[in-house]
Amino acid sequence: MPYKHAHYFVGAVLLVIFGGFWASYFSVVNGPMPLAFHVHAVTSMAWLMLLIAQHVSIHQRANAFHKQMGLASFVLFPLLMLGFVMIINVTADRFVAQESEFIAYAGPKFGGALAIALVAYCTLFYLALKNRRKVKLHAGYMLATPMILFESPFSRLMDQYIPWLNVIRTEGPHEVMSSIAFSDLMMVALAMGLYFMDRKNGAPWLVASCFMAFQALFVWFAYSIPGLDSVFAAYAAIPESATLVAGLAAGAAAGWLGWRAGGAPARPVAAPA
Repeated sequence: MPYKHAHYFVGAVLLVIFGGFWASYFSVVNGPMPLAFHVHAVTSMAWLMLLIAQHVSIHQRANAFHKQMGLASFVLFPLLMLGFVMIINVTADRFVAQESEFIAYAGPKFGGALAIALVAYCTLFYLALKNRRKVKLHAGYMLATPMILFESPFSRLMDQYIPWLNVIRTEGPHEVMSSIAFSDLMMVALAMGLYFMDRKNGAPWLVASCFMAFQALFVWFAYSIPGLDSVFAAYAAIPESATLVAGLAAGAAAGWLGWRAGGAPARPVAAPA
């Protein structure tokens, strides 16, 4: 089976989540905070733990358990997308309310970056299911999803504890954008390294790299995109129920369409004698 030690990487991303969000979430988890934070945290960590369970089980030839976790992903993945949309909605509400100078500047950038991550997740999950009969591709697409998640906690971890690591650091409110971009570029470097190690089966890492590079460029140059604030304000005006249903539907559609696309090829029908 490919990527024998990948569960250590996924576990490391879990530790980065705890470190990056310790001050803003885990240390104050019992305090008042939006439900969106809890949903996003629980579903994101559950997704990583599901990947670890799938990876370890298939390497230990526990195929039945691996399949059970695969079926569980059809339920968890739409909830993961729901969590992303809930965070986008909270950010949009805070932007419209002009909660602070920082959110007035960064809100649309955060919203756009989250939307890119959501599309990336759906694409990777769809391709993982479509290629489930090709072991290396299936594993690669599933294991690429933590790369998309990495930038959010690591950018916070870097700002809090290792700011010297960010060699593209900027000043003022744009500083957090440079942290996100640098975190994305770190994962792009890792993904492209994996791609060049096995280009025949490297499509998952190439797809993930494209999304992460696009996200990095977006957050870096978003301040100069005309009309971005207006678009985000228009999004905030959409009924929350509609956006939440859309998030769930996107996750469910990625699973359903990927499963259908990866079905066994139709057997040729014999011509009548």
